[in-house]
Amino acid sequence: MTPAAHSTREIIIATERTDAPESTAERVALWRAMHVLVDPPPHVFEDKIGLQLIAPDADWRGRPDMDAQATSGFRAAIVDRARFVEDLVIEQVARGVTQYVILGAGLDTFAQRRSDIAAQLQVFEVDQPGPQKWKRRRLNELGYGIPDWLHLVPVDFEASESWWQKLSDGGFDPGRPAVVVSTGVSHYLTKDATAAMLRQVAQLASGSTLAMTFLLPTELVDDTDRSGLKTSEAGAKASGTPFISFYTPSEIETLAREAGLENTRHVTGTSLGERYFAGRTDGPRPSSGEDLLVATI
Repeated sequence: MTPAAHSTREIIIATERTDAPESTAERVALWRAMHVLVDPPPHVFEDKIGLQLIAPDADWRGRPDMDAQATSGFRAAIVDRARFVEDLVIEQVARGVTQYVILGAGLDTFAQRRSDIAAQLQVFEVDQPGPQKWKRRRLNELGYGIPDWLHLVPVDFEASESWWQKLSDGGFDPGRPAVVVSTGVSHYLTKDATAAMLRQVAQLASGSTLAMTFLLPTELVDDTDRSGLKTSEAGAKASGTPFISFYTPSEIETLAREAGLENTRHVTGTSLGERYFAGRTDGPRPSSGEDLLVATI
């Protein structure tokens, strides 16, 4: 298995092959909807399309992982990272970038919510074949369809397919700049797999940008958030998708530089909270523990 193929196997998270979204992708989509449904406006990020796609049972808000109070910090962290990524994509479109790659896309709804921006791009969603087939069907059932600028790129990591090759086969032009985003993924990967992905990204055309989230070691997480992180870690392990890798900011930047990415910056989750929830006392406080690496090529 090549390094690129191996990283794909882990980038898209090796879970049971099924024609349904992964539980982690579903949870993120439902938390996005919860932000609109239970948190006071103005909303940092508005996305109820994921909820439409999932169409959960009527009592879905009674699930333990949907408890409005207990999960408020996680919910806020999810929406502020989503807002940061979307702002970054819009900024890069204004600079002339025309390709957007979402690794481990899950139930991302950028193409449906922001078709005004997405239609100026070639959008590539890389994900497992089963969940992506399910998503394609649901988009068609709901009337969104698959416009010609949206490319759903299924990667069969069980067959050792290369995400890079499948991306190129799907119409991606490596000679043109792109925004590549990977959120909520790196903690499921070995550090070798993340390094392999970063080396591939370093080969992108000049003017490209990477945004990738990573989890901090427990000792760097705010005291008030440590118990929540431990609960999440235990839940992930119980569901068969354990957290594998944690990084200090210096470790992730060193890994990126060794992969050939020289222009990097560390964006803290705390700074996102300050940016998007500044001055608010009537809503959730984003939990700490997940930061971002942003790199330009």
